[in-house]
Amino acid sequence: MESFAFPPPLSPGDRVHVVAPSSPFPRAEFLRGLGWVRDRYEVAARTSLLDRSAYLAGSDDGRARALGEAMVDPRAKAIVVARGGYGAMRIVDRLPWDVFARAPKWIVGFSDVTALHVEAMARGIASAHGPNVTGLAATDPWTRACYLRALERPRAVVEWCNLQLIQPGKAEGSLVGGNLSLVCAMAAAGRWRAPEGAILALEDVTERPYRIDRMLTSLRLGGHLARVGGIVFGDFAQCDPGLDGVTAADVLAECTRDLGIPIVAGAPFGHGARNDAFTLGARACIEGDRVVVG
Repeated sequence: MESFAFPPPLSPGDRVHVVAPSSPFPRAEFLRGLGWVRDRYEVAARTSLLDRSAYLAGSDDGRARALGEAMVDPRAKAIVVARGGYGAMRIVDRLPWDVFARAPKWIVGFSDVTALHVEAMARGIASAHGPNVTGLAATDPWTRACYLRALERPRAVVEWCNLQLIQPGKAEGSLVGGNLSLVCAMAAAGRWRAPEGAILALEDVTERPYRIDRMLTSLRLGGHLARVGGIVFGDFAQCDPGLDGVTAADVLAECTRDLGIPIVAGAPFGHGARNDAFTLGARACIEGDRVVVG
């Protein structure tokens, strides 16, 4: 099992950078989430955070500059993303990854942030899959507790029980993945390759079942699913069936059941009602309808 390097855990008062490498965001939701982050940590951010260029949070140069500065700031312990959407892939090849790898810090977020998680994974660095700042505005105490646990006790054990069994069994490996659309896109770009025997975590939102089928089939044809030791599906929110009635759950099972590896669904992460934070790069074990991370 591949071993990932864990950045130093955070403590209250530590410095975090808030960045917007993807889409613009609702300002009111962002400010509420940011207020909660500022109650616990010292926040650093550029004014360009509020820029907008069509469906992007500013120009590629501006977004890359802000994220790059955060990556090399020796005082910072974490990089917290304002919102997902789209755009992080456009700048991953212009970021100071070599400098970052020598003194890594936590990259925190999900959805489009998967592009950054993938780049960290390629360098053997763990990262935190959890709510973006805008998502923190309306979260409950449990979700916020999970968020703080991921940052301040990243090696703490996380357990998900009573999941839906697609294929029973037992498997153990490094937990990788994130958003299915981004994993698929990064694989197509030649920038994602799962470690042998890894446990693959996947979630998505607003994708029709046939598109989920296409993405899983693409990963399968590319040999990517043959490398993993197990799969944990999170929430596939608003992935409504078409007139044919085929559901996302139907597709998840049909496209993976014959891989011959343990597969479970319904884990509490993604764009749905629950988005429990957890550590990508941590050891994970699937056993029956239970997953233990850490």
